[in-house]
Amino acid sequence: MTAEVSARRRRDIIDALRRGVVPMIGLDALAVSLDRFAVAIDDDLDRVAGGGSVFKAVRGEYGAGKTFFTRWLAERAKRLGFATSEVQISELETPLHRMETVYRRLVEHLVTEQFTPSALRPVLDGWIFALEEDVLAGGTVSEDDAERLDGAVGDLMETRLADISRATPGFAAALRGYRTATAAGDHASASAIAAWLAGQPNVAASARRLAGVKGDLDHFGALSFLRGLLTVLKDSGSSGLLLVLDEVETLQRVRSDARDKALNALRQFVDEVYAGRFPGLYLVITGTPAFFDGPQGVQRLPPLAQRLATDFGADPRWDNPRATQVRLPGFDLDQLVELGRKVRDLYGSRLEDAYVGELAAAVTGRLGGQVGVAPRVFLKKLVADVLDRVDQFDDFDPRQHYTLTVRGDELTEVERNAASAGDVELTL
Repeated sequence: MTAEVSARRRRDIIDALRRGVVPMIGLDALAVSLDRFAVAIDDDLDRVAGGGSVFKAVRGEYGAGKTFFTRWLAERAKRLGFATSEVQISELETPLHRMETVYRRLVEHLVTEQFTPSALRPVLDGWIFALEEDVLAGGTVSEDDAERLDGAVGDLMETRLADISRATPGFAAALRGYRTATAAGDHASASAIAAWLAGQPNVAASARRLAGVKGDLDHFGALSFLRGLLTVLKDSGSSGLLLVLDEVETLQRVRSDARDKALNALRQFVDEVYAGRFPGLYLVITGTPAFFDGPQGVQRLPPLAQRLATDFGADPRWDNPRATQVRLPGFDLDQLVELGRKVRDLYGSRLEDAYVGELAAAVTGRLGGQVGVAPRVFLKKLVADVLDRVDQFDDFDPRQHYTLTVRGDELTEVERNAASAGDVELTL
């Protein structure tokens, strides 16, 4: 697997682990025990690429690998021609009951295999180019006849925008304005109109007048804008959109009125996905078991609980990967060691297998024996404290020259709770 990852990607992966975060790329090289999900995930992606829509809920405790799983899924999706976006739900920055904010974050984090965030402008330009190619492919208009080509592209655009115009006339009008500004070389107006299509507030009035639109995006228009974006993605050659709403469990910590609004917004979103109103959308949410099963989460809204209800037995081996809700049971020590060895191989280090296992056991011990909480800290220690030194110093022997320390100020709240006071060197 290491041979399949470029040197640049290896550096990016190792640097992310060194900083204690989940890498954005190259996750196939690190995946452990995810093969059981691959067939069902690929079937879902095929269905979405064919014009369907899919909703999936991913549950797991802290450290179970929810973020890793969704980024691994995103990599598979991008290889199949999907655009992807990962949105972190939070009370202050991205509240779920404000769908206009969720849509804005979606566009800000929109990526494709070719383009980094935000990929909206390249997508819009690709959509216009695809319209021109479709007109020329018809053989009735010559590429040299600029006036007739422009008119034919405009007619085709109106046909493609018919459904969007009925549901969201403002989105369709802005697309027309974007094409007009782009064709005229008015880059400032094109940028401003693209910002309005992205849900950004405070767009210049002159650009809105050019596009024939008014006001800013609100909660009720956000899902209609998403439908418009899906249409543009499909027409520009994309297979669809994978949208991940991460850390939805943060809803449990907001005021009860905001929580109820957010749960209802999620229920409406899921219902519209099931009703087929978002062809080309793969919607994924992640959360802890407490969010799905506890009184301050999904169970607070019975209609939403019914839609997400999934039976889980005592043995995760028999979980159904095709179910609406799937669980990530987290690592055991053998899997943690396997992950560490994959990282060691990706690094290209001479560190022996036995020491990787010893370090995994030691870090887990410092965190109260809870293997599920250990991966982030273990990988950070493995890369920054051990592999980097082995690489730089020929005579460095980790058994002789390295003593594991786990400081309180380098741990998250969940990791601190797992560790006992005697095991952690606190910085006071």
